[in-house]
Amino acid sequence: MYGDYLDFSKVKRALVVIMRHHGDVLLSSPVFTQLKTKISHVDAMIYAETLPMLEGHPAISEFLLYDKKKKKNFIHEIRFFWDLRKRGYDLVVNLTEGDRGAIAAWISGALYRVGPEGKKKSGYTHIVKKCHPPRHTVERKLDSVRRMGIFPKEDDRELFFSIPESAEARMRTMLGDTQDFILIHPTSRWLFKCWPTDRVAALIEDLHAKGYKMVLSSGPDKAEMGKIEEILKKVPHIPLCNVAGKISLKELGALIQMSRCLFCVDSVPLHIASSLKAPVVALFGPSSEVNWGPWKNPKARILSQNFSCRPCHLDGCGGSKVSDCLYTIPVHTVLQAVEECCHPSSSLKVLL
Repeated sequence: MYGDYLDFSKVKRALVVIMRHHGDVLLSSPVFTQLKTKISHVDAMIYAETLPMLEGHPAISEFLLYDKKKKKNFIHEIRFFWDLRKRGYDLVVNLTEGDRGAIAAWISGALYRVGPEGKKKSGYTHIVKKCHPPRHTVERKLDSVRRMGIFPKEDDRELFFSIPESAEARMRTMLGDTQDFILIHPTSRWLFKCWPTDRVAALIEDLHAKGYKMVLSSGPDKAEMGKIEEILKKVPHIPLCNVAGKISLKELGALIQMSRCLFCVDSVPLHIASSLKAPVVALFGPSSEVNWGPWKNPKARILSQNFSCRPCHLDGCGGSKVSDCLYTIPVHTVLQAVEECCHPSSSLKVLL
C-alpha cells in the first residue's frame, strides 16, 4: 500500500473525540458515518452540553459525556479517563487540538491513535496534517478518516441531525396559529458576529409590511437574550412569536424545518439548516464562509462583503467588537435574499 493506513481487521471498538462547541460537533457527523462502514462499535466523547448535536446518529453506539464544570476536579478526571481505558478501544480519533483529546488517546492504550499535528510531540500513531489554505470544516474533519485509509465519495459526506417527534409536537403547540413563517435567529454566542439590532428591527419591519409572519429565536445566554430584548423594543407594534431562550436545540431544528426560511448569522442554526437542507440566509463578517458556510445545502444564501481585510477572524475591527464588513450590510439586500429564499422560483437575485 502507498500509505500507512490502518488494518481495520484489528479494530472492533473506536472512540472519536470532539471537544468543541455545538457547530463543530455537528460538522463532525460525517466522520462517524464513514467509520461505521469499517468498524462495528463507534463511540463519541463530547462535552455534555453538545449532546443534542449528535444524539440519534445511527453510527454512534455510546456517548462519553464530559462535564466542563468539573474540568478542574482531579478526582473526576481520574474516574472519567479510567472508565475510558477500561472500555478497551482499538482506535481513538481526536478531531480537536485540545489537551483532553490527546490525553484520551494516550490513556486509552489503543493500538491506533489518530490526531492533528502540533508543535509538541504527541502519542499519536497517525498524524493528520493541517491544510493551511481555506477549507470547509467538514472536509478538515474528514481528513482524519482519509489518513486512516477511508476515502469518502461525494455523496458520503452529508451532515446528520436528528429531530424527535416530541420536539416537533411541542413546536406545533407553541406556535399555535403561527404557520408559514420566517424564522429570525439574529444572535450567536459570539456577539461580534451579530448584525446590529437596528438593522434586524428594520428587516422585521420590512418583512411585516410585505405580509410575512415571523418567529424570533435565540439561545438562552444572558447576552443573547439582551439582544433580543433590544430588538423587541424597536418593533413593539409587530406581532412576533417570541420563543427566544425557551426552546431546546432539537426544537430549534424542528422550527428550522417548519419555517419558510431561516435568517441567521454565522452560528449553529446555519449548520442545522445545512443538515436539514432547509432554506437559510446567513450573514458573514469577520469569519470565513469558506470554512464555516453552508454545507451541501442548495437552498442556502450567504451574504458577505468584498472587503480586502476579510475574513480577519478578529472580534471586531482591531478587536473593537464591531465589524464594519458586517455592520454595513444593507437591509434591502438581506430583505431581497430572504424573499428569494421564500420564493425560490422567482427571478430575484442577490448582489452585494
